[in-house]
Amino acid sequence: MSSEQPFEQPVIDLQKKIADLRAFATERDLDLSREIEKMEQRLAVLEEDVYGNLQPWDRVQIARHHHRPTTLDYVAELFDSFLEMHGDRLFGDDQAIVGGIALYKGQPVTVIGHQRGKDTKENIRRFFGSPHPEGYRKALRLMKQAEKFGRPIICLIDTKGAYPGKSAEERGQSEAIARNLLEMAGLHVPTISIVIGEGGSGGALALGVADRIYMLENATYSVISPEGAAALLWKDATQARRAAETMRITAPDLFDLGIIDAIIPEPRGGAQKDIVKQAKAIADVLDTSLAELQEKQVETLLNERYDKFKKMGEIAQKVSTIATK
Repeated sequence: MSSEQPFEQPVIDLQKKIADLRAFATERDLDLSREIEKMEQRLAVLEEDVYGNLQPWDRVQIARHHHRPTTLDYVAELFDSFLEMHGDRLFGDDQAIVGGIALYKGQPVTVIGHQRGKDTKENIRRFFGSPHPEGYRKALRLMKQAEKFGRPIICLIDTKGAYPGKSAEERGQSEAIARNLLEMAGLHVPTISIVIGEGGSGGALALGVADRIYMLENATYSVISPEGAAALLWKDATQARRAAETMRITAPDLFDLGIIDAIIPEPRGGAQKDIVKQAKAIADVLDTSLAELQEKQVETLLNERYDKFKKMGEIAQKVSTIATK
């Protein structure tokens, strides 16, 4: 299975040529440094052309990259002494959502996130990162615990959507998501949500009612997948690329719309290219936002959070005055 996307192929081909030329020069003991330098200059220009002009569908593919870092990858890079907690105390433990207590630069925090698998076996165990109701109830249990002990909450969003099966509906999927939206809106501690991959539908929003919402540069955040939108709009799921361009689901679009607070830059080519560098970029945002939010009184947090979401979806209406005789 290739780890690269089709739009990256010219870059991959040139990188391979450079590597082959280096190997040839070493094997034959030749000085080909000038030729290699010229090819590297061409590579830099090509990378800027490819990665500097990504289309929405390209970003969708990067967000779905099977090597893209997951919640647990970032937990290992960003936090110390992570203690994972299990179960919703009602039904069971949903491994599509992981959460627990950790230290962030010495400060206790609660970390919660969607978790995809690294291979087919793990993906089946984690429902491909699509939670059941018990996953959202586990997340809410940890949030309320964090509120009780005054810990900031950090959510990492990465799901195609909530699990769509019969079992999830029987156990109250819609109610579980709605309850999270309601309870997150009134939490008395700072909350930060970061979309690290796909942010799909209510399955993502259930961890997204936060004081600060950030997205990685190549993440997506939408009410429905491009394939789903294409099937609804044009009765043709193969029109997904067209839907992605129409829906405005990328980080730049959502920042312009005021849905997210900032875009976290990614290494060229995506977070999977350098997780250490990506974690550092996330840490920079966490440092700033935690410092800002923890200075605020609870009433201020609640009021600003309410205003933040109230403004989303507001449409300026032009009122025309009709002169009457």
